[in-house]
Amino acid sequence: MTLQSDRADAADAAGVEIRIRAVLQAADPEAVWAVGGPDGPHAGSGDESRALDVGGLMPVLALWPVIGSLVAEEALRLHTPLTAYGVEADAGTTAHHLLSHSTGPAAHTALTRLAEHLTGVPLAELAATRVWHPLGMTGTGFADGTLHAPPADLVRFLSHLLSPAEHPLPRAWVTESLRIRTGELTPARGLLWHPAPHGTWSYGETPAVWLAPRLPRWALLLPTHPPGPLRTTFREAAFAGTAPAPV
Repeated sequence: MTLQSDRADAADAAGVEIRIRAVLQAADPEAVWAVGGPDGPHAGSGDESRALDVGGLMPVLALWPVIGSLVAEEALRLHTPLTAYGVEADAGTTAHHLLSHSTGPAAHTALTRLAEHLTGVPLAELAATRVWHPLGMTGTGFADGTLHAPPADLVRFLSHLLSPAEHPLPRAWVTESLRIRTGELTPARGLLWHPAPHGTWSYGETPAVWLAPRLPRWALLLPTHPPGPLRTTFREAAFAGTAPAPV
C-alpha cells in the first residue's frame, strides 16, 4: 500500500460514513449499523456491546457456518440426498437444494435436523463451539428461542468472512457460497446468500448483512422498524461508487 492509496481509502471510508449517516438521519436515526472490511469496522453507530434480537439472521450466523464446517470435515456432501444420511425428507432433496433453491422455516428446519442428526449435538451448541467461540463472539446465543448478539459480535463474524483466515470457517466455503448456484433459474442465489448490485451478496431483511468480496467490504443494518426502501438506500450508500481493490 502506498501513502496515496492509504489516503484514497481513508477518503472513501469517510465518504461512505457521510452518505450512510445522511440516509439514516432521514429514515431511521436509531438504527444500528456498521461498515468495515477484513481488518474490522471502519464506521458505525453507538453501543456495540448491547445484545440485540438478531433472530432474522439465525440461518446465516448459525446454520450456514455449521453446515460449512460439516462439509469441510467431509461429514456432509451437499449433493447427497438427505435420506442417505437417515434424515426424513422428500425424495432427492439435498443440502445444496435447501441452501440454494429453498427458503423459509421449512428449509431451515430440515438443515437443522440434518446437522443435529450428523453430530448428535443441538444447533445452538454446534454454532457456539464451532463458530462463535473461536471468533470471540461471546455475547451471541439463544434466549427464549431467539438468537441475540451484540453488534460487536456481528462485526467479528463479517470481518472473518472477508479475511484470509481458514478457521473457523474455511475460505473455500465462503467462496463457494458467494457464487451463483441456481444456473439460469430465478431468483439467482448462492448458498443461502443472495446476489445484489455492486458485487454484493446479502442475507436478511430486518436485520440485514452484506458482503462485497472484491472491495472488500461488509455492512450490517439493524433497523428499528421494517426498513422498506431504507434497505436499498443503505446498501447504495455503503457500496455504490466504490472501486474494487486491485487484484
